[in-house]
Amino acid sequence: MKKNLVHIGIGLGIFILLNLVSSFLFVRIDLTEDKRFTLSRASKEVIAKFDSPVIVDVLLEGDLPSEFQRLKLETEQLLENFSDKNNKIKYAFEDPLADPALAEATIEQLQRIGLTPASVTTESEGKVSQELVFPWAMVTYRDRTVKVPLLKNKLGTNVEDRVNNSVQNLEYAFADAFSKLVITDKKRIAVIKGNGELDDRYLADILTSIREYYNIGAITLDSVEGNPQGVFDQLNTYDLALIAKPTEAFSEEEKYVLDQYIVNGGRSLWLVDPVAMELDSLFNEEGKAMAMPRDLNLKDFFFKYGVRLNSDLVDDLYCTQIVLASGEGNSSEYNPLPWVYHPMVFTANDHPVNANIEALRLQFTSTIDILENEYQKSILAKSSPLSRRLTTPRLISFDLLNSPPDREKYTEGKYPLAVLIEGKLNSAYANRVKPLKLEGESEKGIDNKMIVISDGDLIGNQLRNGRPLELGYDKWTNNYYGNKEFLINVFNYLLDDTGLINIRNRTVLIPMLDGEKIVTYKSRWQLINIGVPLLYVLLVSLLFSIWRKRQFGR
Repeated sequence: MKKNLVHIGIGLGIFILLNLVSSFLFVRIDLTEDKRFTLSRASKEVIAKFDSPVIVDVLLEGDLPSEFQRLKLETEQLLENFSDKNNKIKYAFEDPLADPALAEATIEQLQRIGLTPASVTTESEGKVSQELVFPWAMVTYRDRTVKVPLLKNKLGTNVEDRVNNSVQNLEYAFADAFSKLVITDKKRIAVIKGNGELDDRYLADILTSIREYYNIGAITLDSVEGNPQGVFDQLNTYDLALIAKPTEAFSEEEKYVLDQYIVNGGRSLWLVDPVAMELDSLFNEEGKAMAMPRDLNLKDFFFKYGVRLNSDLVDDLYCTQIVLASGEGNSSEYNPLPWVYHPMVFTANDHPVNANIEALRLQFTSTIDILENEYQKSILAKSSPLSRRLTTPRLISFDLLNSPPDREKYTEGKYPLAVLIEGKLNSAYANRVKPLKLEGESEKGIDNKMIVISDGDLIGNQLRNGRPLELGYDKWTNNYYGNKEFLINVFNYLLDDTGLINIRNRTVLIPMLDGEKIVTYKSRWQLINIGVPLLYVLLVSLLFSIWRKRQFGR
């Protein structure tokens, strides 16, 4: 008996010692296959810059639907991981609708600051209910606050995919917010004007979004005629040039200034429409308009970099919808109809720029040919396998909506629509007569990047009552597309901010319960969960009773 007491004492001593050691020494081992609980290097580098308290308020609390309970759990685990790496990060979960009397006013206030709720339809035991959930977090550092969207929707996804997409995006969402709060030295983006580019109101949302990362200015190229050196010198103070849907031809002098900017290492993003066609042009009595090639005097320019923008139109069976009215007056009906000239592009997830983003919405886009030369080319977006190219000039009419397309004509497809070009980008005017003389000009380039997209409308947001809407949102169908995420990735990649977009490449798989099996086998598992523990207790009691009788005879 005494010997047994000694063993028990030793065991208790070891247990107490281990607890004391563990209170001073914290070790966490991530045994998950996808390393879900291991922060990326980019995230660690960002949060290491915080030197004063960071407050994270998460609006996921209370009686949440099951999918949001999982999202809450994953968010809490991620924030715990962030806090472990930097104890200045503090977080709390709140229920914004906890007080029913103030719910309506709270909803209005949250929507006013841009926190839109998610409407969730839940079904339980034959009862259907509608709930509002605010899947958002607010991160405050010093005197700045950044909104963090926790829910990532995707077209055509089920509940399981919806949660997986959101969880997969969580680390990026928080790391992105943290990075916005610590950026001090911003790179500069020049919005090129002077050749009929998109008006500022159509660029408002994307420019507002990237303003948190970069400083933005405007440069008017038509000043090149009077002061080419001044425009060139001014342009060289910027890190990237944005050319968004020009509609007027570039002069040789303007092209040469841009060429020398690229040779000197300036990054560039080109969103170009090789065909002049707008959906608004069809809203006439005949419902028809002519799509015409648009000569921007850029073919030789792009040819030198290994791409050719064709004056054709992509006709794609994987397309987005347009809304047309039928009837008159109060009896009018608005019907969403598939429009083959507005491709819906699902990216290949094969590059940091196009990884884990929603489908893109393009409008009257054209194909891009990839030419062989010394530069590396990566296709960032392409049309679907069920697409074809149509030559222009071509009459475009709403009449095509009256007859289904012939699928047998869509046999080629997969046409490049967005191309990344990388390498030592030399002058497109090498071994040619130069249109003007510039100080600092050169024919040999340095390591550089440029992206060419054959649709200027990819970057344009819609308007409502003259006010810009979020880029990627279609007010007619109420659908969201991935244009904004894609373009933010484009800017980040071109300007070498690759740490955050690499987080998007992480794949997180979260096993979900099968709803149908839950209903089918509900009684069985209830019986198992209740009955097995009881049987176990009875069996242990029986065995103990038998052992006791054998040992002590009673």
